[in-house]
Amino acid sequence: MTNSTRKPSIIAGLSLLIMTFAAFYSFGFVHSQVVVVNPIQTIKNIQASSLFQTGLLGWFIIILTDIIVTWAFYKVLKPINSKLATLSALLRGVYTLFLSFAVYHLVVLAMTAGSLSVPQVTQHLDAFDSLWSLGLILFGGHLFVVGLAVNQNRQRILAFLLVLAGFSYTLVHLLKNFFPLFTATQSIESILMLPMMVGELGYGLWLLFKGGKTNPPAFNAPDSAVS
Repeated sequence: MTNSTRKPSIIAGLSLLIMTFAAFYSFGFVHSQVVVVNPIQTIKNIQASSLFQTGLLGWFIIILTDIIVTWAFYKVLKPINSKLATLSALLRGVYTLFLSFAVYHLVVLAMTAGSLSVPQVTQHLDAFDSLWSLGLILFGGHLFVVGLAVNQNRQRILAFLLVLAGFSYTLVHLLKNFFPLFTATQSIESILMLPMMVGELGYGLWLLFKGGKTNPPAFNAPDSAVS
């Protein structure tokens, strides 16, 4: 990683921090407060305050920062391994499309919740969950590929955390989508929650404070390994 990657490293790190705070707010706080087991109460919650709308703003910020991170990661990883950089950008780009389609269903709810039937509200909420979850399978693949590239840059600990996070995302959401009757999925997700959170955020912090400041040997030769 050379000094030419310092700017995209900073952009990636800052964007990931913004994304993390937005995700904690929109999903960790707003979604858990507004979307409850009772769909009728959920409709009332959506209509009762502007909380749901502010959560949507957070989702839009997440989508925007995902696009920025896709570009920034590509610029950071390209000098290490251009093919892995391209593959990681493709996977994250498609994931962001899935997330965008998922958030569309929340926008529909925000605009029309009062006129929708209970089954329609449930359908939109289920569509949000399933589309986002399917996208997170690809997101896990993205982190795995980023980990492979980072490993070629001799950042072994960061690479391990990224690969573990990628494996965790992909495993959990494969189980959720294709093995819905598997009873241990929630327990597995709880166990893997910490590595899922630490992997990308840890890399983002490293990029913010150290990325692009060092100049280890380039590793473009292994490109053939992913041909």
